[in-house]
Amino acid sequence: MRERLVPHAVAAAVTAVVLAPLALPGYVLRYDMVFVPRPALSWEVIAPATALPRAVPQDAVVALASQVLPGWLLQRLVLVAILYLAALGAARLVPTERVGVRVVAALGYAWTPYLAERLLIGQWGLLVAYAALPWLVRAAIGVRGAERGALRRLLLAVAASAITPTGGLLALLVVSVLLVGKYPGAARTALAGVGTTLLLNAPWLVAGFVSSGAGRSDPAGVAVFAARAENWAGPLVALAGTGGIWNGQATPASRSGWLVPLATLLVLAVAGYGVPVLWRRWSRPVIGRLGLLAGAAWLGAALGVLPGGAGLLGWLVTTVPGAGLLRDGQKLLVPYVLLLAVTGALGAERLAGRLAARFDLATGRVLLAGAALLPLAVMPDLAVGGAGRLRPVAWPADWDTVARLVDERPGEVVSLPFQEYQSYAWNGGRVVIDPAPRYLGVPVLIDDTLRVDGTAVAGEDPRAARLRELLAAGEPVAAAGPRWVLVQRAAGPTPDPATLAGLRPVYAGAELALYENPAWRPAARPSHPGPVGLAHLLAGTVVLVLVFSGTAQWCYRVVASRHASPAEGEGG
Repeated sequence: MRERLVPHAVAAAVTAVVLAPLALPGYVLRYDMVFVPRPALSWEVIAPATALPRAVPQDAVVALASQVLPGWLLQRLVLVAILYLAALGAARLVPTERVGVRVVAALGYAWTPYLAERLLIGQWGLLVAYAALPWLVRAAIGVRGAERGALRRLLLAVAASAITPTGGLLALLVVSVLLVGKYPGAARTALAGVGTTLLLNAPWLVAGFVSSGAGRSDPAGVAVFAARAENWAGPLVALAGTGGIWNGQATPASRSGWLVPLATLLVLAVAGYGVPVLWRRWSRPVIGRLGLLAGAAWLGAALGVLPGGAGLLGWLVTTVPGAGLLRDGQKLLVPYVLLLAVTGALGAERLAGRLAARFDLATGRVLLAGAALLPLAVMPDLAVGGAGRLRPVAWPADWDTVARLVDERPGEVVSLPFQEYQSYAWNGGRVVIDPAPRYLGVPVLIDDTLRVDGTAVAGEDPRAARLRELLAAGEPVAAAGPRWVLVQRAAGPTPDPATLAGLRPVYAGAELALYENPAWRPAARPSHPGPVGLAHLLAGTVVLVLVFSGTAQWCYRVVASRHASPAEGEGG
């Protein structure tokens, strides 16, 4: 019983400590993390017309779930699931019978710079894939061992990962690498696993294929998104310690400490000491392939700072549609982080065994306790919402009013200031992606140009590019043909009167002002689901089949166990 309860208790404790501020009411709005009271399930959410499908099917899943749950509760459930399942998954994956070693693995995976930085930049969808990876790998090992129900569990982990393109791509790579090989029914199982994984990734794959955008990215983003040095040791050591995100504002302050690189070298040494243990306890094909994935993930993350790597990435993003996913290479580190946590825990177990044999059992336990607490000691400012950076706030009432007005007379909205990220005093000055596309149930045009330290990285949306040209030429927004223009007064100065020429004021609040274009004419909208809608429907059907088949199997086992004869019960 203790062996089962302790990992759950550790996962719950980590979740409570990290997400403590979410006990307060409101919404955490930070960078890419925007939850709203009740987003509309619109066609633009399912299939962005011209922008790359970076939030497909994430936004559609959130909008669908928000028809049942309020946004504030959904946000908390998602974040709690990420922390809890990441810790518990790592604890269950590590091949050991010792509870202390499972605790080391749980904390080594749930309290990492990678998780902290991606949480502080608001990329919760990617962290869903991060939390799902231990379960995916565990299920893949079960598939290779002909374990009953393992393939269904693997595909459920894939379904969770595929909520974002990066997570889906990582899941596809892991499934392809781990399921191919020699084991009972390998060919049929690998075909079913890889094929179903492709179906689960169909929403964003199809959306990207049918998008009217070119799909190619600005090569200036290669330098902007390259891994960043967090201290004196440089970007490669930062990546080795699972950190190095490009945005310094999403990095815990403790990562700049001069002892951090030394702690990273210690963790790497202990992990290396644990590799022989893993080699004995897992099959060699699994270890070799997972090691290959981890090494490739690290190299992919480091490519932007390696000699010649930036040039190669620049060529890829300007030549290959969708290759912009690779610019922010640090987000690909997930397999490396998982293998580091598992081998680090086994290395601590091996060291503890050596110390216990040389001295006494208590000495070995002290070492395990130190290994478990090392991530907390090195990065204490992940606690309490990243030292208070994840602080809930209330949405101003103006947003509800504008959403109601737009919903009464639907049409495209242009959001001003025309920039991708906004900053509001009511949100504590924290930067957040423009919330209008998620709050309003209609298509909203925002500028997808990203500005970082004076460098402008052009976006991929041709509609946004056309509007930028109009504004730069001094033309009014009405020339772009939107029905509405939303002015976010709290985010910047009031636009020049020439910009708003020809518009009719409809609402003027303390935070927002809404204008209508009298010359607006409705554009043709898709009246049928189209290929993207069908891809969502197909992927959703696969998920429902996986969920209900698992539920049916569980119900059957419960009923069968209750009606079994005494002899059958004893024999089981």
